[in-house]
Amino acid sequence: MSKSIALIMVDGPADWEYAPVMAAAHAWFGMKVTSATEDGEPVTSIGGMRIVPHRRISELDSNEADLWILPGSDAWAEKPIPGIILAALETRVAAGRPVAGICGATLALAQAGLLQSRPHTSNSLAFLQENVPDYVGSVHYREQHCVSDGVVVSAPGTAPISFAVECLRILAPGQQAAIDEFRAAFAREWA
Repeated sequence: MSKSIALIMVDGPADWEYAPVMAAAHAWFGMKVTSATEDGEPVTSIGGMRIVPHRRISELDSNEADLWILPGSDAWAEKPIPGIILAALETRVAAGRPVAGICGATLALAQAGLLQSRPHTSNSLAFLQENVPDYVGSVHYREQHCVSDGVVVSAPGTAPISFAVECLRILAPGQQAAIDEFRAAFAREWA
């Protein structure tokens, strides 16, 4: 049975943060991908691309898809995070279903209370503290490219390949050689 990913977006998703993992999951690993926004309406990416989602978030069961991915966007910090997203994240993680947030989307993870007691990262510790008044997980903050406990994945916006690799590890743990090949393909740029 094919694995699946749900891309949960607010307006202004950062193209480079979700594209590597979604493209690899679909094209290299044959996974099903779907996308959702709060109201099912299109969003415009930071690069100016109009993205038409498959569904409304309310149409997703919190256990649906093998992994939920939340790409970063300035909207995570500039607007109230939709309660429907926060509630679904809490329910999903309580059931042991993985979620992954990068860049500004780590604010949704923090606001949902998912970073209180597990190792995590973000754009910076100050970014979390300044944008989520109830955030109390600083003792668990790690200054790393990507942090995962197998259920919650977090990364700064500067680490889309590390983020993609960790998401693929969760989705395809038996395909480490192919995941290593994916990582190596991008690492050649800095070799």
